[in-house]
Amino acid sequence: MKVTNKIRGSTVLPANAHVRDIKLDNPKISIVVPTRNEADNIEPLLSKIGEVMNKYDVEVLFVDDSTDSTVETIRTSVDKYPFDIKFIARPPERRNGLGKAVVEGLQAVTGDMVVVMDGDLQHPPSVIPQLVNEACSKNLDIVIASRLKKGGSTDGLSLFRKFISYMLAFLSQIIFPQTLNNISDPMTGFFLLRRNSIDMDALQPEGFKILLEILCKNPTLKSGEIPFQFGERLAGESKANGQEMWRLFQQILRLRFNQNASLIRFVFVGLTGLVVNTGLLYVFTDLFKIHYLLSAAIATQGSTLWNFIWTERWVFNDREHNRSYMAHRVGSYYAVNNGLLLARIPFLGFFVSLLGMQYLIANVVTLGLMTLARYVVSDKLIWQKTKKGTKTVQNTYYYDIHGIIRVRSLQYLPELTYFKTTAFDNPDIDVKIVRNPKAHRTSESIAYDEITKSFGFSIVINRSDAETVVFASPLIKYSPHVLYTNVVEPLLRWNFVQKGYAMMHGASIAFGDNALFITARTDTGKTTTILYTIKSNLDTAEFLSDDMTIFGNNGRIFNYPKPLTISQHTIQAVGGAPLSRREKLFLKIQSRLHSREGRHIGMLLSDNNFPAATLSTIVQAIIPPPKFMVDKLVPNTKYTKTANLSHIVVIERGENLEVPINDQDKTGILLANAEDAYGFPPYPYLAEQLSSWQGEDLHKAERAIVENAVKNVPGTFIRDSNYGWYKRLPQLVEHMQEQPVNAEVLSPVDDKVTMQDDVSILTQKSVPATSGD
Repeated sequence: MKVTNKIRGSTVLPANAHVRDIKLDNPKISIVVPTRNEADNIEPLLSKIGEVMNKYDVEVLFVDDSTDSTVETIRTSVDKYPFDIKFIARPPERRNGLGKAVVEGLQAVTGDMVVVMDGDLQHPPSVIPQLVNEACSKNLDIVIASRLKKGGSTDGLSLFRKFISYMLAFLSQIIFPQTLNNISDPMTGFFLLRRNSIDMDALQPEGFKILLEILCKNPTLKSGEIPFQFGERLAGESKANGQEMWRLFQQILRLRFNQNASLIRFVFVGLTGLVVNTGLLYVFTDLFKIHYLLSAAIATQGSTLWNFIWTERWVFNDREHNRSYMAHRVGSYYAVNNGLLLARIPFLGFFVSLLGMQYLIANVVTLGLMTLARYVVSDKLIWQKTKKGTKTVQNTYYYDIHGIIRVRSLQYLPELTYFKTTAFDNPDIDVKIVRNPKAHRTSESIAYDEITKSFGFSIVINRSDAETVVFASPLIKYSPHVLYTNVVEPLLRWNFVQKGYAMMHGASIAFGDNALFITARTDTGKTTTILYTIKSNLDTAEFLSDDMTIFGNNGRIFNYPKPLTISQHTIQAVGGAPLSRREKLFLKIQSRLHSREGRHIGMLLSDNNFPAATLSTIVQAIIPPPKFMVDKLVPNTKYTKTANLSHIVVIERGENLEVPINDQDKTGILLANAEDAYGFPPYPYLAEQLSSWQGEDLHKAERAIVENAVKNVPGTFIRDSNYGWYKRLPQLVEHMQEQPVNAEVLSPVDDKVTMQDDVSILTQKSVPATSGD
C-alpha cells in the first residue's frame, strides 16, 4: 500500500488501531473518496470541501484505482489546502471494486466520523455539514444522504440510471424489509458513519454499494436520512457498468442468504426432526398403545436428541464453543424443548379434542408453531455468537423521568425513549442482564424464575435505600417490551410512591394548563379515544400520556409518553395513520397475536402453572407488539410535560350512561384500574413484596397521594355502547373549570340512575387482568 501524508505529520492509522469515542462538540471528520480516473475533478472537489468545512478538523483520503494522472494531481494538491490530504494508490491486483476501496479507506482514516462520497461532484460537499449536524444533534451512528427522500433529487442521473436507482431501492427494501424499513435510498454512495460503531473487518462488499453491506451487517445502527440534490458529473465517466451491476447482484444474494443461513439450516434440521418425532409418536401410540399426549412427550425426547446433534454439527458449526460446555448445551436444549412441549400440549389437545384434527397432523402443526421460538433461543443463547479472545461489550442506556426517578439499563427500553438522557451515576433503578440472576440472590431479595436459571424468565431484585438493582436473565433482553412492562414498570410504580408520586393507569390530554385524565379497564378503548380527541383538536390539544400518568399529591400531573399499543381496529377507528405498507401488513399479525384473546391465552397458561412469562418473552421477541409514538399515528401532535389535573373521566362499554363521580369513588376507581394494569406474571406472585418497604404497605401511601391529587377535581363516568366516548369529551373540556364538584349530570338514558347505584358496581367487578390496553 502506498500512502502519502501532509508534511505536518499526520499519519494513517492501521485498521486495528484504538478508536476513541466520538466528540459531539468538535468531532474530527474524515472524508473517504474512492477514485478511478478522476484527475480533472480533484482540484474542484478539494476547493469545495475547503469552503464548507473550514470550521472542522478535516482529513481527506483518496483511495485510488486510476490509470490516468489522478494520483499526481492529488500529490500536487497536498500543500494547497489547510487540511490533511492523503491517498492510497492501489496496485492493479488489488483493484477489486469500489466497495472494497471504501473499506480500505474506512480502515485507514483517523476521524471520529467518516464521510463517504464520490469524487465527481455529483455528491455536493455542501451537504457534508448537514450530515455532521444531523449525526451530532440526534446522536446517530449513520446518516444517509438520500436522493429518493422527499426534498431530494436524481436530476444528475440519466433516465436509465434513474430507473435503475428506484428499482434497486424498491427491490432491496423487499428483500431486506426489516433492516431497510426506514431507509429510502440504501444504494446511495454518500453517507456519514460513526467509525467506532461497526466492525470494519466484517465488511466484505462484492459490488460498489458499500452502504447496503454496512446496513445489512449492522442492523442495530441508529440511522437517519437527509435529502440532497444529486448533481451533474463535472468531468470523467461513470463507473457504473455491467460488471459492477453483476457484483451488486451477487452482493444482494450473499447478504440475503448469509443473513438467514443458520435459520434455513435450522428449519431443515427441524423438518428432519419432525419426521423422527412423528415416527416415534406413531410407534408409541399405535404399536405400544400409549395415549397420544404421553407419546408426544416421549417422542419429543428422541427428536430433541436428533435435532441437537445436527444443530451442533451443522447449523451452528461456524461458531466458537468450548467443548467442556457440551453438557451445558445439551441440558439447555432439552430444557427449552421440554419447556415448549408444556406449551405445545394444550394446543395439541385443543386441535385434537375440540377441532377434531387427526393427532399426527395436529402434532406437525404444533411443532411448526414452535420452530421459530426454538431458533431464537438456540441462536441467541445456547449457541450465541462469540469470538476467541473477545469480550462482549454491552451498551448502557440512561433515562431521567422528570428528575424524580433515574433508570440505568444494559438493555434499551423503547417505552422510556422520551426520557433518554446522557450518562449519570447513582441511578434509582439499575437494570443488569446477567447469565445467572440467582447468583445475586440474598435473603432479602425478591426473586422469580421459570424453567432454568439461564434460559427461562428469571429475575432477582435487590432493594436498598440508595437504589433498586434488577438482575435479569439473558432471554429477557430479547424482548425489551417484556423487560419494561413486566419488570421495570411495576418497580417504577412503587418507586414513585416512595418519592411522593403515584403512577396511575390512564391517558392525559392538556388544553392550556388544564388536563383531562381518561381511565378505564384494559382493552376498553382508551387508546382509540385519546387518538380521536387529539386528531379532532390538533390546534388546542397537547399530549401528555396514553397508558400511564404521574400524579403529584398537589393535583399537578406529569407526562409519560410511551409508544401506544395499537390494533387494526384502532387505525380504522381514527380514520387511518401514515404507516408504511410493511407496517400495515405486519400489524395484521401483531394485532391477532397481541389481542385480548392472545393475552387471555397467556393468562390461562399462567393460571395453570405453565411458564407464561418465558413463553411471552419468546413470542414477543419474535413478533413484538405493535407500538408507535402518538405523533407517528397523528402527525403534528404537540407534547407537553405537565399540567393541572382538571377533570377525570372514567369510560366503560355498555348501555349509555353519564353520571358524576364523588372523590371517594374516583380514588377507588383509579387505584383499581392501576392494579388491573399489572396482572401478568411475575407481578401477581411478587405484588406483596414489591408494594411493601421496610414493613410499610405502600398501597396506603399511594392512596393518600391519589386522594390529595383528585380532591375537588370533577369526575364523570361515561358508558357508551358504540365506543363514542370521544364525542362527549369536548364538552367536558369546555366546562372543566366551571363545573362544580359532584354537580348533577343527567344521563342521556335514565336521569334516575345515581353514582351510588352504578360506580360502586364498577369498582367491585372482577375483570381478568391483562398486560396491555
